[in-house]
Amino acid sequence: MPRGAGAERLRIGRTGLADIAALTRLIEPEAKALGFDLVRVAMIGGTSDPTLQVMAERPDTRQLTIDDCADLSRRLSDMLDEKDPIEVAYRLEVSSPGIDRPLTRLKDFDDWKGHEARITLAEKRDGRKQFKGDLDGVDGQDVAVITQDGNRHAVPFDKIESAKLTLTDRLIAATAPLSTEGADQVKVEG
Repeated sequence: MPRGAGAERLRIGRTGLADIAALTRLIEPEAKALGFDLVRVAMIGGTSDPTLQVMAERPDTRQLTIDDCADLSRRLSDMLDEKDPIEVAYRLEVSSPGIDRPLTRLKDFDDWKGHEARITLAEKRDGRKQFKGDLDGVDGQDVAVITQDGNRHAVPFDKIESAKLTLTDRLIAATAPLSTEGADQVKVEG
């Protein structure tokens, strides 16, 4: 890959981690230029199969079509080839967040109010590290969740390690795909 002038270089160490904040700063303007909101940037697969995973969505539909994914993938590939921010070979994976999507932004917890989610904290709170229940919106910087025992918990957003929606019939009904055209076809470029 060619190196861009003054490009910020990221190293994937033995832990397989990269500077996700720096990658996000590079990727987000490219997604915004196509009219998409960035949902998540992650390095997955460790050192044996490093994959830069980018999830984005259209703000009005919370989904991406296959063509949207292809457009964003091409745009990111060009930018990443130019800036060359990752020192090792890796795969680029661009996708919609999917039906049981990760919840990565504070607004996600308001947008998906009433739907069931699993929230994992970095450290225990109220004697537990995991909360599973219906999202009840956001209070300031706290995420409200009503657990299956009926208790309402306020979980600080900055203490959440991971969160995702749980696949339920209610969620399926709320997230019908825009189009399934082409979903059963694989297109190889190059």
